[in-house]
Amino acid sequence: MGLLDTILNANGGQSVRKLSDQFNLDEGQTKSALEQLVPALAGGMKRNAQSDDGLNGLLEALRRGGHERYLEQPELMQREETVNDGNNILGHLFGSKDVSRNVAQRASEKTGIESGLLKKMLPMIAAMAMGGMKKEATNSSGGGLGGLLGGLLGGSKPVRTTKKESGGFLGSFLDADGDGSIADDLFGMAKKFF
Repeated sequence: MGLLDTILNANGGQSVRKLSDQFNLDEGQTKSALEQLVPALAGGMKRNAQSDDGLNGLLEALRRGGHERYLEQPELMQREETVNDGNNILGHLFGSKDVSRNVAQRASEKTGIESGLLKKMLPMIAAMAMGGMKKEATNSSGGGLGGLLGGLLGGSKPVRTTKKESGGFLGSFLDADGDGSIADDLFGMAKKFF
């Protein structure tokens, strides 16, 4: 399952419904917004993980952040602390508010949803995306930091893959050089982390 599907299906779709209600959108509009914004966030995560500090920060945030709570407890989406957490995530992923504005503007052009509204949604979606990544990693490997790294490795799936069998979102996310193998990329990342 990919990151977008993890978010859309979390808690039987309750997180998406909560987001829809909060911004007075129908579920189709919210899904459309997620389809545009989640890949941009995933791209930011991938770029961020290319540096030693970025990878360390991402792994630490996934290990300690508790972001999965945003998918498991949709009522948290209305809290100010969720927005603050999401803004911190956006700061790490994109580096500046200008990038966030541009992401919202591009998504607005594709969805027809006003960019100001998408900018307000973006921190919450960032928090949900981190929760989705943590769920993906944990579900594929059994939890803990070792489990998290195992999830990033793709669990028991082969490390040499085609694009269609790349270990889902995390496999494609970590194949930094695009050679179809995440082994070389992960060993380099893990070596830097430890």
